[in-house]
Amino acid sequence: MGEKFHQPVDAAKVPRFAGHATFMRLPAVASAEGLDIALAGIPWDGGTTNRAGARHGPREVRNQSSLMRSTHHVFKTEPFKIANIADVGDLSVNPIDLLDGLKLIEGGVADIVNAGALPLCVGGDHLTTLPVLRAVARKAPVGLIHFDAHSDTNDTYFGDNPYTHGTPFRRAIEENLLDPRRVVQIGIRGSIYSPDEHDWAKAQGVRIIYMEEFSARGPEAIMAEVRDIVGDAPTYVTFDIDSIDPSMAPGTGTPEIGGFTTREAQDLVRRLDGLNLVGADVVEVAPPFDLAGMTAIAGATILFELMCVMARQVDRCRLR
Repeated sequence: MGEKFHQPVDAAKVPRFAGHATFMRLPAVASAEGLDIALAGIPWDGGTTNRAGARHGPREVRNQSSLMRSTHHVFKTEPFKIANIADVGDLSVNPIDLLDGLKLIEGGVADIVNAGALPLCVGGDHLTTLPVLRAVARKAPVGLIHFDAHSDTNDTYFGDNPYTHGTPFRRAIEENLLDPRRVVQIGIRGSIYSPDEHDWAKAQGVRIIYMEEFSARGPEAIMAEVRDIVGDAPTYVTFDIDSIDPSMAPGTGTPEIGGFTTREAQDLVRRLDGLNLVGADVVEVAPPFDLAGMTAIAGATILFELMCVMARQVDRCRLR
């Protein structure tokens, strides 16, 4: 079966610094038709409230993803042999019109979903996840596994502005894109605007796992609870790179010390295996603030981990 699928460029034949920069060195294709997983860039940070730069994330994650090889060393999974995966390019965006930008992103992801592929996106700031969810959850609300330093369930910023990278999951719950009883946020930490900042989310049923609880209980216990919360129903995964400690991922818009190590982040993503995933993303990689590409390398590696989990899901579904 894998012989019919797209394959990455062989780094033993074409060096990693040569050739076209695509996600995982896969072929660039015009549409998601025939794909199981569509890798897509969302070069847009129109929701950023402070340090802009995540619009450049997809390009640099593509560059650093040339370091990924073809087999997962733990699972021994060969994702490109069990799922048809390719880079569908960057979604259309509008850098000067926020609402049009959201509409364009939603339309681009809807094309992927309508083609029957799972979207695996690279942002962009975290507001990009809202239009992705609008496309993924058009028929029914989904669950959410959210790795982040921030809850992103605030209401408005700078007056009555409802769309920033600090508000996407409040909007998603209000729009019935998410079932809040199946939303779990992991790694939340750092100073907040007020003592009641997270009260609205908790009142909806969102499970917030602060970094202190994660540290006390460990990844095995935490992810066992996460799996219980989302169950077997359709679930989306969003990974904000600022969930990783800035000592290992400094290139992001809102860094918070005390985060996951990169090793912990890999472990957490691997424990998603077997869930019913309808898509995923990696967001908030901001190359202008990066050092030696280390944040983009972390983003590319988490992208590969997510891709392997999703490819295994595709393979299981095909064998049924």
